[in-house]
Parts: sequence; structure tokens; C-alpha cells
Amino acid sequence: MSAIWKTGSGKTLKRDYVQVTPLPDALTVLGLIGGWIEDYNENHPHSGLKMRSPREFIAAQNATA
Repeated sequence: MSAIWKTGSGKTLKRDYVQVTPLPDALTVLGLIGGWIEDYNENHPHSGLKMRSPREFIAAQNATA
């Protein structure tokens, strides 16, 4: 098993993307996974960022700089 699936981000990807999407074959997964990762990194709330998305966190940092 790839190391990513053992981390918090991997568990979130499985729970919030993989388990709720019809995935008839590996090609479907390969076509979707890039978008899932981008959404997770840009829009998904992260507990380490006080439940803000990375986009919101960066905007807040830039606003105070």
C-alpha cells in the first residue's frame, strides 16, 4: 500500500472522494485523481489550518502581511 493512503490526507481522499464516486475501472481513477488532489490542496478544510482551506489560509496570511 502506498504511504499516502496511511496519512491523514490519504484517509480524507478515500473518504471524501474515492468512496463516493463510481469508479468502474483504473482509467476512471487515473482521470479523476489529479482533480481530487487539487481540490483537497486548494479548497478542502484542514484541521491543521483551523478548518480553513489552504486557499483561505494563504489569503489570510497575505492580508496580514
